[in-house]
Amino acid sequence: MYLDFLGLRENPFSNTADPSFLYLSKKHREALSHMLYGIRERKGFVEITGEIGTGKTTLCKVLLRHLDPSTKSALILQPGLSELQLLQAVAQDFGLNPLSSNRLGLFTQLNQFLLDQAQRGQNIVVVIDEAQNLSLRVLEQIRMLSNLETDKEKLIQIVLVGQPQLRDKLRLPQLEQLCQRIGVRFHMTPLDIDEVRTYIDHRLRVAGADGSLEWTPEAVTEVFQCSRGVPRLINLICDRSLLACYVYQIKRVDAEIVRHSFQELSGQVLVA
Repeated sequence: MYLDFLGLRENPFSNTADPSFLYLSKKHREALSHMLYGIRERKGFVEITGEIGTGKTTLCKVLLRHLDPSTKSALILQPGLSELQLLQAVAQDFGLNPLSSNRLGLFTQLNQFLLDQAQRGQNIVVVIDEAQNLSLRVLEQIRMLSNLETDKEKLIQIVLVGQPQLRDKLRLPQLEQLCQRIGVRFHMTPLDIDEVRTYIDHRLRVAGADGSLEWTPEAVTEVFQCSRGVPRLINLICDRSLLACYVYQIKRVDAEIVRHSFQELSGQVLVA
């Protein structure tokens, strides 16, 4: 409701995973580089972790856009799948019609598909988001899937993306064999204050800001302190701040507006 008033084409602080709005901070760029390296060098397993709201899902979608034409990918966004459902989801994402309703049959079909793709010079990658929610049985299933290889190279690369609990889960004794197979690891951290400033400017620019909206340095500092540099929280606070501008019919975001917006989001009772 505030777009026309503030000179914007679209909502700059939506929390949908829209790659066009992704601000690649230093940590985001490093995470993307680690993912691409692990895939291109056929390291087998890549583990990417980050706190809640640091942009992991969006990064997964950006990764798919950076893959070269010789790489085919599958993106799994439903970590609650069973072992059989996971294999079926992977097969369907690669355009296969699962010919069997049992794991052995699906393994055989996927293995043949991977061998055919390898002969054509294709690399295959499966990206699994929210991987910290995968059961131990499914993670073991994924390890077995990674065993599909030739004498010289891995036929499939698997990128596990999740919250820090993923690291703890992979250290469990039951998953030691999987843990030993992870060739690339990286942990994403929140934005620093300079990155928060650039992040806000970036998203306003992508949203078509016409320059009429002013965002004071003190307001940026307040956003950083309230959000702790977590992009999802930054979006919530900034969106509420823009709504406040519309309500008060002003085009200047200062520290007080940000502070009050954060208090409202936190459920604090404001006394006039």
